[in-house]
Amino acid sequence: MVKTRRPNENFELEEVDVAIVAESTYPFLKGGVSAVVHDIITNNPELTFGIIHIAWDSESPTEYLYDVPGNVLWVDMIYLSMAETSVALQKLFDSTTELNGHSPNEVAKKLMYALDQVTRDNPQPLWDLYDEAVNPLTRSYRLWPVFPTKAMMQQSIKMVGNAEDMSVGTLFWQLRDFFSLAFAITDRVQPPAKVYHAHTTGYASVIAACGARQHNGSFLLTEHNLYVRDTVNTLLDRRMDLPITRTSHLELPKNTVEYFWTRWWVEMGAWLYPSADHITYLYPLAITEAEALGGIPSKSEVLPNGMEWDDFSYGRLRRREALDDIVSGRKQNWRFACIARVVPIKGIIELIDSVAHLVRMGYTNFTVDVLGPTDHIPEYYRRCVAYAEKIGVSDRVVFRGTVKVREVIHDYDALVLASFNEGQPIVVLESMACGLPVVGTNVGGMDQVVRDPLPDLDGGEVGPCGILVEPGDSEGLAKGIATLMGSGEAYREWYENALVRLQGTFLMPVVMSRYNAIYRRLGAASTPASLPNADLARGEDDVREGGFLRRPKGSQLFGWGTTRNPETVRTGQLMGGYFRRQK
Repeated sequence: MVKTRRPNENFELEEVDVAIVAESTYPFLKGGVSAVVHDIITNNPELTFGIIHIAWDSESPTEYLYDVPGNVLWVDMIYLSMAETSVALQKLFDSTTELNGHSPNEVAKKLMYALDQVTRDNPQPLWDLYDEAVNPLTRSYRLWPVFPTKAMMQQSIKMVGNAEDMSVGTLFWQLRDFFSLAFAITDRVQPPAKVYHAHTTGYASVIAACGARQHNGSFLLTEHNLYVRDTVNTLLDRRMDLPITRTSHLELPKNTVEYFWTRWWVEMGAWLYPSADHITYLYPLAITEAEALGGIPSKSEVLPNGMEWDDFSYGRLRRREALDDIVSGRKQNWRFACIARVVPIKGIIELIDSVAHLVRMGYTNFTVDVLGPTDHIPEYYRRCVAYAEKIGVSDRVVFRGTVKVREVIHDYDALVLASFNEGQPIVVLESMACGLPVVGTNVGGMDQVVRDPLPDLDGGEVGPCGILVEPGDSEGLAKGIATLMGSGEAYREWYENALVRLQGTFLMPVVMSRYNAIYRRLGAASTPASLPNADLARGEDDVREGGFLRRPKGSQLFGWGTTRNPETVRTGQLMGGYFRRQK
């Protein structure tokens, strides 16, 4: 039984090799990040893990949705809601003795100076303030009593300037929100670990950085997507793929409240990126996008998601059986899968438009099944259903709700995604593991997975396994699907390339060996890493090339290579992805 500690419980937790820090994910919620975390833990059985689980409040889910492996020693809960912290924080607000002789004016000025220095790419003063006034292991006074003081309000009003849309009362409660959140995640001794592995910037990275500082550990950051960009775009009601930079808080907010929250997220990232000992991204473009937010390319490498080859043996068999009819032109009815939540970011309305384009082009022998929950934004789901009926394609677009993807993916001929934002979708890798071509939008890591030239074992390059169009281009998406239906040879090529690309770059054993090597190099275990591809000091060429695995000279065993032998690919007999070079 995994030991679980809640915020009101004070017992000590034992040191682990790796503390995984994430918001509202593993082990109580399902999703892409949770799946990756579970894979990391199960594929590194010789390392011990703890989970620092950030939730909103004590009403958040606490049912274990995963069979948590025995190398997870504990789960430590953190609640962000002011309702959970208000009593403890109010006591500090009311206790000026906790300032230990420091004047409110002095502390308020020091806080504002430290925050200003973050904007000038100097995070050290904020860390110095953390050590002297927040960190329970080192502090000589408490920061929190400065909040209700006149000095703090004066400094805050000076920072806001002539904000005609914000009253003093609104400013007070805005600051209270920030203080409450900061208190919840920083005013605690983090459980001991050798490596703190945060799976987002934001609050998870604050906890990881503080834990590493308290226990002389290392801070590893994995960005599954650009958390700051996505959070700010959501706040400002913008398309999720639009860029966010260090100056966005000066350019985009429509009012002072939006300005405050945008600056909160942007500067939090700028504070934390330099504190990370190493950063991994799912796809090459993310390194460049993160740099605009304060990310550091020299600390960064691409480490993609992994997939278990053997899990899809039956799916590959089924798709191989279907291939002859497709290539020969005997295919009568096409079935396409869109595996996505029915929410605006997944472009379901745009998908419906592409179906209408296909019908106008004369294609009627197909259906698109939308496989994913419909209850996340019920009004959007109802809008999608009504729109499909209105334009006469409700018989071509079928909403099937949540399914077990791996049990049905082989029943489809291709994966179709119209998303406006993705990281590196697990569903794409699952589809490729069966040989399904992909028709989608060029967002996030889709280009890397579908189109970027990737190495094969024969010293050549693997071509694309589908077509990508710009997000929102419904007509282009329709033409991509039409190309797939209209050419058996094109379909065969994409089918073969999907298998080869998956084998060459995205196999689970390879990905997890790299995580293991990074953990060890950061101090997680007594045995150091020996893998040549796990260097923490990536150079300029590695960053430019995306940090893909490259075969070491003289190597005989290739966990990151594959074969281009057509017969081997077509029969799906790729031996788990490990091939020995013939002498």
